[in-house]
Amino acid sequence: MFSWVLDNPGDVVTEVCVMPEAASRLQSFAEQLLGAPLPMRIRAWDGSQAGPPGAPTLVVRNRRALRRLLWKPGELGLARAWVAGDLDIEGDFYAALDHLSGLVWNRGEDARSLAEALREPGVRAAVRGLVRMAGLPVPPAPPREEVARRRRGLHTKRTDKRAVSHHYDVGNDFYEVVLGPSMVYSCAYWETAEGGDTLEDAQRDKLELVCRKLALMPGRRLLDVGCGWGSLAIHAAREHGVHVVGVTLSQEQAAYARKRVAEEGLADRVEIRVQDYRDVTDAPFDAVSSVGMAEHVGSEQYLTYARDLYALLKPGGRLLNHQIARRPHADEDAYSLDGFIDAYVFPDGELAPLGTTVTQLERAGFEVRDVEPIREHYALTLRRWVANLEADWTRALDLTSPGRARVWRLYMAASALAFERNRLGVNQILAVRSLEAGGSGMPLRARTWN
Repeated sequence: MFSWVLDNPGDVVTEVCVMPEAASRLQSFAEQLLGAPLPMRIRAWDGSQAGPPGAPTLVVRNRRALRRLLWKPGELGLARAWVAGDLDIEGDFYAALDHLSGLVWNRGEDARSLAEALREPGVRAAVRGLVRMAGLPVPPAPPREEVARRRRGLHTKRTDKRAVSHHYDVGNDFYEVVLGPSMVYSCAYWETAEGGDTLEDAQRDKLELVCRKLALMPGRRLLDVGCGWGSLAIHAAREHGVHVVGVTLSQEQAAYARKRVAEEGLADRVEIRVQDYRDVTDAPFDAVSSVGMAEHVGSEQYLTYARDLYALLKPGGRLLNHQIARRPHADEDAYSLDGFIDAYVFPDGELAPLGTTVTQLERAGFEVRDVEPIREHYALTLRRWVANLEADWTRALDLTSPGRARVWRLYMAASALAFERNRLGVNQILAVRSLEAGGSGMPLRARTWN
C-alpha cells in the first residue's frame, strides 16, 4: 500500500511504498550488500525488530538515516547518521562498533569498490530496495558539527590554527567531564593490563615518565610543544624544578593552563603562550616534549617540524616525541585521511607508520635512542574517557551540542578498538641532538627512567 511520509516538519511530503516489518527488510538488504550475515539486531522506525536475539541493536530512527547512507555509502554516511541522531546503538557499544568495523569499514568506499559491488545483481537489488524505503530522493544536509570541505594538506599556520580550534575549543568544562581532574589529553601509563589504578594516577605516571626520559632537573629549560591545558608543564616545573615554555594554538587551552599555573604558584617558572612552534625564537632549550601534537603536522611538513625542533635544542638536548602511528600500507601513495576523523574530529590530521617517523627524525639530524610502544595503554585510557563521558552524559549535553557529544563518544570508543586490534599504535620516541664530537649524554644502560 502507499502512504504519505513526513520524517520531519521541514521535509517535503512524498509518496512512498510502506511495507510492514521494516527491520526485516533492512536486515535482508544489509546482508545482500555485505555478502555476510548481519551479527547485529536492527530496530526500525516502525518499531519492528530483526536479527539475532541478545546482540547489540542498531536503531534506525527514521528514513533519513537510509538517505545518508545512500548518498554517502560507508564510513562518512554512517558517521553523519550517528552524529545527527538518525542512528543509535543499544547494548554493548564496543561490540557493535567492532561488528560495524569488520563489515563496513573494511570493504572500502571509493568509487572503484562501489562500482565493482554494483555489478552484482544482489547488491543492485538491495540498493533499489533501500532507495524505495528511503523516500525523499534528496541528500540530507550534513550535521552542523561537520567541518566544511576545504583544500587539504596545506598545513599553513592559519589552517593549523583553525583545525586545532575546531578540536580543542569545544569548551574546557566539556573536557573536564571527559578527561577528569588530570586534564591530560594523551595516553596514560598504566600499571597493569586490567587498569586497576585510577586514571589520574596513570596520567601522573605518564607525565613523570616523560620528565625522566628527558632527564629534567632544576635550572634546565623545557619547551612543551602543544602543551594542552598545562599538565605536563606544571608537573615538570613542580616536581623537577625546570623552567617551562608551553605553546598551544588554542586560546581556551591557554587561558585554562595559565589559571592552573597561577593557582600552583608557578608563574615564575611556567610561561604559557598562544604561539605556533614555528614562531618560537628564544632557543636554545635543554629538552623538548611533543606529546600528542605531531599528528597535526602532516606528512609534507613533518621534516620541517623535526628540523625546527632540532634547531630549538642545545647540543646534547633531548626530544620526547609521543605520537600515534598507523600500520603501513602496501601502497603508501594510496593512504588517505579517515573520513570521519577528518570531518568531525581532527581536520587535516595525518598518521604515519612508526618507521616513517623515525626516518624523518633521523633525516632532521636526531639520533633516535629509544622507542617505547604503549598502544595497549591508549586503549585503557580511551575506555576510561568513554566511561567518564557516559557517566556524566546529561552534563556533557548541557556543555556542548548533542551532536558533538555523540562525535566524541564514537571517536573515542572506535579508537579504543583500533588500538586493541593493532590497527593503531602509539609510541614514545626519545631522540637526542648529539654533541659535536658525537656524544649523546645518554646512560650506557637504557631505560633507567623506569
